[in-house]
Amino acid sequence: MNPLLSDYSLPPFHKIEAAHIVPAIEEVIAQNRNQIEAITQLKNPTWENVMYTLEGGDALLSRAWSPVSHLNSVKNTPELRAAYVEAEPKLTEYGTWVGQNTALYQQIRKLQDSSDFANYSKAQQQALKHAVRDFKLAGVALEGDKRAHYAQLKQELSQLQTQFEHNVMDCTDAWHIDVKDEEKLTGIPEAILMNAKQKAQEAKAEGWRLGLDFPTYYSVITYADDQSLRQTFHQAFATRAATTGPHGKKFDNTDIIKQIVSKRQELANLLGFESYAEYSLAPKMAKSSTEVFDFLNQLVDKARPFAQRDYQSLQAFAKNSFNVDKLEAWDIAYYSEKQKQALFEITEEVLRPYFPIEKVLKGMFEIVNRLYGMRIEKHEGVPVWHDDVTFYDIFDANGEMRGQFYLDPFARANKRGGAWMDDALGRRIQDNGQIQHPVAYLTCNFQPAASNKPALLSHSEVVTLFHEFGHGLHHMMTQIDVADVAGINGVPWDAVELPSQFFENWCWQDEALGLISGHVETGEPLPQAELEKLKKAKNYQSGLFLVRQLEFALFDMNLHHDQHVKDAQSVLDNVRAKVSVIPVPEYNRFQNSFSHIFAGGYAAGYFSYLWAEVLSADAFGRFEDEGIFNQTVGQAFLNNILEQGGSEDPGVLFERFRGRAPTVDALLHHHGLDS
Repeated sequence: MNPLLSDYSLPPFHKIEAAHIVPAIEEVIAQNRNQIEAITQLKNPTWENVMYTLEGGDALLSRAWSPVSHLNSVKNTPELRAAYVEAEPKLTEYGTWVGQNTALYQQIRKLQDSSDFANYSKAQQQALKHAVRDFKLAGVALEGDKRAHYAQLKQELSQLQTQFEHNVMDCTDAWHIDVKDEEKLTGIPEAILMNAKQKAQEAKAEGWRLGLDFPTYYSVITYADDQSLRQTFHQAFATRAATTGPHGKKFDNTDIIKQIVSKRQELANLLGFESYAEYSLAPKMAKSSTEVFDFLNQLVDKARPFAQRDYQSLQAFAKNSFNVDKLEAWDIAYYSEKQKQALFEITEEVLRPYFPIEKVLKGMFEIVNRLYGMRIEKHEGVPVWHDDVTFYDIFDANGEMRGQFYLDPFARANKRGGAWMDDALGRRIQDNGQIQHPVAYLTCNFQPAASNKPALLSHSEVVTLFHEFGHGLHHMMTQIDVADVAGINGVPWDAVELPSQFFENWCWQDEALGLISGHVETGEPLPQAELEKLKKAKNYQSGLFLVRQLEFALFDMNLHHDQHVKDAQSVLDNVRAKVSVIPVPEYNRFQNSFSHIFAGGYAAGYFSYLWAEVLSADAFGRFEDEGIFNQTVGQAFLNNILEQGGSEDPGVLFERFRGRAPTVDALLHHHGLDS
């Protein structure tokens, strides 16, 4: 039997082959089409025979596609990629057919308009409201040529976005430099060099092989004393998937970006929206581009003076301490690290031995236990896609299963860069009456262990781990049984970062750091003196950081808001002229690898990180006031935020937890920019 069609409790990764993918997708789509046709013929539509039946079909399709989509990101092979590329248009076509199925839409409208609607649970009511809204956003009202054009645009966008991501992955994997002179490597952390030596040996090359995986790039650009090496890496990284890069047109995303932006604008106009930005905002908390621009520009006004101060301070430091007259782009991270060491007597690399990944995980699980009463245990023997992957169960205080997750922490070839959480299975009531527990994929790209030594995390990597686990908790803690609004489902995009950013806060608290740190050799937690230095350094260059995020968000919004400008470079240049304080080299093509908005779900939505940070910073303020391990507050956050998923408006849920509406002042305070 095709493993993707089996009634599995967990994906059978050990059995999945590329040849299984297309037949499985075709079979489930055919089955679901027949089921939907039957629903449209119902004389007496009910929740059970319409919404619950649709939920079951969606679950079958997710079971077949979720592990495939995940493998495409974490274990990409030519065979799997080919099958993925063949199957994806079939899914897009099916999704368009469902979204434009007028008869199905009418059945759901009957449920929303019926006298029974008042008796539905809040989750059921919300799911119906979302369904009706999403039909409209999918062009259910379109007819004839417009309907066909919409379907064509969806297909083309899906293919372009996949090609964008594959280009970024391929050009990243294709680039490396072999360094034979050890003196050129001074300053680079030992663990990176050990891995580089091992890669060179495997390739039968001399010296050290350094690639563009993020741990290596970050280490070179931040610690390498050799300026020419830093310059080489900066240019290679900043020109990924661009003609200004080492591969020229081979992996170029420039034209793909133009096509994506143009087709998104066409799609939005087809549905009656002035711009793709307005279309994107329809299901979000923010309701107009004007509201988003006002929010972002308000933050620019607040943050830019701090960013200018940060940059001027760095320039003065480099001049006074190293006689550097001009800071180049490849010097910023290097001298920032030097200044950070001088100001706070601390460096990420010195702290690494205090954060062995197993200790960090153990401490993180203990924090979850203290906050929410949850117990997390490793589960052996589960099929996984790589030896690095581990699997865990989460139990509540009553010993009941809440959720499960895979953890894939380390960078490697054929794995997409960055860090993310995705759902393997969502919570729902199955046909046998049993709960399908939510299962998450937690994926990072940390520096792997070298020469049989434990993998050690930098503190910033610890923060990343907490961020992704915060997403995971949102997915796995849900107590909503309606799949469309359980966990992260149905949560507006500009609120979905609330639990992830919120959980990062425990990486900076004394008591929590005592749990997540333990020296790799002695087991001693991070000394109080180092802890104080770490906390003092928390908001180092926070002005520059916030302005960088604002640059990304404003570029994204301007690109998708302006109906006429299609050149991404000119849009980015204009934003930088108004917002940025650090000069950017002419060769820089950051946008060509900006997967968040060109291959992910953040198009006209990158502002969500800052929007949600207002919520997360303000939510954490209650813990600051009442105790970071206050169980009453922890239970309130669990009950009002994590367990509720998308079953209610996030603003309502936030006010229920906090007792008032959020304020932007909390975000500024969080970054130390309120003075």
